Amino acid sequence: MTQPQPFTVQIAEWHEQHEVLAKIRIDVFVNEQNVPAELELDAFDAAAVHVAACDADGNVIGTGRLILNQPIPRIGRMAVVRSWRSVGVGSKILEKLCGVAKERGFEKVMLHSQTHASPYYFKHGFLSRGTEFFEAGIPHQEMQKRI
Repeated sequence: MTQPQPFTVQIAEWHEQHEVLAKIRIDVFVNEQNVPAELELDAFDAAAVHVAACDADGNVIGTGRLILNQPIPRIGRMAVVRSWRSVGVGSKILEKLCGVAKERGFEKVMLHSQTHASPYYFKHGFLSRGTEFFEAGIPHQEMQKRI
């Protein structure tokens, strides 16, 4: 088994890095999961806190965002390029977004998990709330975590 390659996760400036962040999201959500392209980028992007996971050469390999202008901040649009999946990139993105919410004084975060991914978020301390619903034609579950 090969050793995981080093990567970092840091705050990203949407107005400076939106092209590369959007490309990863479009590759994952639109091209892989058939989410309609017009739903992927939205009005929340301009005001959200975005993070970028970067490999040792500075290439962006994953992203996620945190929407703060609601009672419980919402994590979303977490996407990792295929070649970097299953090595902890998503976990570090999730930890960074939770940390940002905590630093800003929030006690909880929430997200809309694709139902098949709920066990992943359970592993990270999220609990389901409410009933399953459809978003972009994909079954989802609201989940929350105390931070």
